Amino acid sequence: MAIDPVRAEQIGFTEPYVVIEGSYLVRDASPIRTIADVDRPRVRVAVGRGAAYDLFLTRSLTSAELVRAETSAGAVALFALGGLDAAAGVRQPLLAYAAANPGYRVIEGRFTVIEQAMGTPRGRNAGLAFLRDFVEDAKRSGFVAAALVRHDQRDAMVAPLAAVT
Repeated sequence: MAIDPVRAEQIGFTEPYVVIEGSYLVRDASPIRTIADVDRPRVRVAVGRGAAYDLFLTRSLTSAELVRAETSAGAVALFALGGLDAAAGVRQPLLAYAAANPGYRVIEGRFTVIEQAMGTPRGRNAGLAFLRDFVEDAKRSGFVAAALVRHDQRDAMVAPLAAVT
């Protein structure tokens, strides 16, 4: 499940095993160079209505305007038609679009990240220790990467190994 501060009040989480990043697609000629450049007056951003990125950006953008399409793919299409400055979405599909369509690029960095992890109710320390070891082993061995490929999950990437303490 996604790591969330409210959930963490009752659930002990492992380090993430999968990370899903949100970024922006812009035209090559765009003056937008960084994630922060997007949140400016008169910048219009296409986003899929109700997507996690729509919800996040609705809360976090203070100056840019969101223009909603019915789907995330529709947001990219709406942006490509012209008149908008960026499309918000999951990094991997945006990169694929830019690779297949000259004249576009994806901004470096991310405006949000969803971290997927395993968890157990707080207080079950032995179980949490087991899960933490399991997750790190699954990342290190390639199990998580293979599962993503096997299930055609191109929108996610394996999370980095946890720092050794």
